[in-house]
Amino acid sequence: MADDAARFGFGHGAGGDWRAVALACAEQIVPPPGANLGFVYITDLLAPDLGKITALLTERTGVGQWVGTTGIGVCATGREYFNEPAMAAMVGHFPEGAFGVFKKFGDVEFGDDRAGFLAGIGPWATAGEGYFALVHGDPRRPDLMQQVPALAAAAGCFLVGGLASSQGSYASVAGSPTEADPPIGGLSGVMFSGQVPVVTGLSQGCSPIGPVHEVTSCENNIAIEIDGRPALAVFKEDIGDILARDMQRVAGYIFAAFPVAGSDRADYMVRNLVGIDEAQNLLAIGAPLESGDRIMFCRRDSQSARDDLDRMLDDLTRRAVETMADGSKDGSMAESIKGAVYFTCLGRGANMFGAQSAEVSGELAAIQDKLGDVPLVGFACNGEISHNRVYSYTGVLSLFL
Repeated sequence: MADDAARFGFGHGAGGDWRAVALACAEQIVPPPGANLGFVYITDLLAPDLGKITALLTERTGVGQWVGTTGIGVCATGREYFNEPAMAAMVGHFPEGAFGVFKKFGDVEFGDDRAGFLAGIGPWATAGEGYFALVHGDPRRPDLMQQVPALAAAAGCFLVGGLASSQGSYASVAGSPTEADPPIGGLSGVMFSGQVPVVTGLSQGCSPIGPVHEVTSCENNIAIEIDGRPALAVFKEDIGDILARDMQRVAGYIFAAFPVAGSDRADYMVRNLVGIDEAQNLLAIGAPLESGDRIMFCRRDSQSARDDLDRMLDDLTRRAVETMADGSKDGSMAESIKGAVYFTCLGRGANMFGAQSAEVSGELAAIQDKLGDVPLVGFACNGEISHNRVYSYTGVLSLFL
């Protein structure tokens, strides 16, 4: 395989203190020639040590630029780790000048500072020609939902990524190891120009029930009327009589979903139901509402989630083959995928896809079965980013070709 098509080096490990975990991971990494960018994901138990971990990885791999963050769980090829000190890391070679690492986008205001921010990434970003960006966000930031579309619009790029998750400390890195920063701040990550071929896909974890409705009366996040009728009455019709008789069974099973404008029912953003007032027929949703919003309801459905994961993988492999053919790449699809990054919701994993063993996730095993032993890293997110939106209960997979 030619150097420019060399697979990324990757490793993963768990157990012990930060140094033992990092050494176990680093020993597995075989950097491709010219490796110049790394991705690192750690469980929250290692968050205070992210700076030391990336410094050790730099020493062992020679890669000085890193992006990564914290998750309650981390992903590797065919594997996931939860509730233990663990990490997954991957290093790759990218054309010089074809990527730019950035941090704390949300701390940059519109205007001249925004132009300076983009100039620091690359001339193609300043021209609004960013091709693809891999980003990490802080779920504690109240303005995060505005940051994501603002970054996508400012640089003209497609975003993928996830919101950090933790039961304690948070940490992120965007740049050199000395820049590991406990407070994540705004969006951070890496942006690529069109010189870096990527295909990406999104898989839903919920399936729609009932038709698409219109919010006709609301206040803040409370739906008062849907389709001109009491909101809760419409909701009960969609979920069916059995569930409607016992609303306690709705929690964690039924959700609100907002179809993305211009798309079909396959692209929608899921939000939690946060309250039901049966006396006043009101429905509270974990998102601000406006009159005219399109809304439907959906349920967490393991079989539908598995089917949609298979659909996404089939679509990705088809587009990967097409992209490689356009670039006149030889070899099989699996050989030509350099590496992959996967952002999956905390609400997916073994609870939805099952576990083939104590160590192997059914979700990650399905990806491995389709793609082969492609280097893959990622983490369990508190929200997943695709294009210019923040999703829930989804999986976002990106393949570097």
